[in-house]
Amino acid sequence: MARVTRPAPLVALTRLPMPGRYALLIFGLFLYGLSLRLMLDARVGVAPWEVLHVGITRHLPLSVGVVSILTGVVIVAFTALKLREKIGPGTLLNVLLIGTFLDVLAPLIPNPENLGLRWIQFVLGVALLGLATGTYVAAGLGAGPRDGLTLGLRRVYGWPVSRTRTGVEIAVLGTGLLLGGPVGWGTLVFALAIGPAMSAGLGLFGLGQRKEPPAAVTPLPAD
Repeated sequence: MARVTRPAPLVALTRLPMPGRYALLIFGLFLYGLSLRLMLDARVGVAPWEVLHVGITRHLPLSVGVVSILTGVVIVAFTALKLREKIGPGTLLNVLLIGTFLDVLAPLIPNPENLGLRWIQFVLGVALLGLATGTYVAAGLGAGPRDGLTLGLRRVYGWPVSRTRTGVEIAVLGTGLLLGGPVGWGTLVFALAIGPAMSAGLGLFGLGQRKEPPAAVTPLPAD
């Protein structure tokens, strides 16, 4: 008996007209900023890029959101000028909005003292990051800056995507650790859980079931 494949529940959103796609993108970036804020304020460890961003704030009078934006600007400039990778409108909005949402949401997110509640908040942040990735990728308006960097390095040097991204993440984590960034057990949990979380988020939009997502945006691990 042939197995019936059910359509992804949110696949219709990948076919929105342009204004709807921009709204989907912005909503996805909001969820992304919220997810990072939840993990940061859980205080059990954060993703490698946030280890770097927080580490930089320990040496400069800048907020983590501003550091995120400035880091994104440097990555986009390098990717566009050195690697000649195409930059989409979604890339620029990614740089500007995620850092902005990180700072705007800071007073609104709880800072639980109970360790169990902190872990619940952290895991919620990881799950939400998966949904956020599927949402902004579904808009099809350009890869995030760190995804663009990975794609550019693959194209220029011929390195496999998985090894390239892993190498970049390890370098970022090591630098952040040297700067005093918050490495903890949550960092390890993030590394183990983010792949399944992103796969689930992309699957809601049917992206994991296609060879090409909307507008040929490759769903790599997010920023």
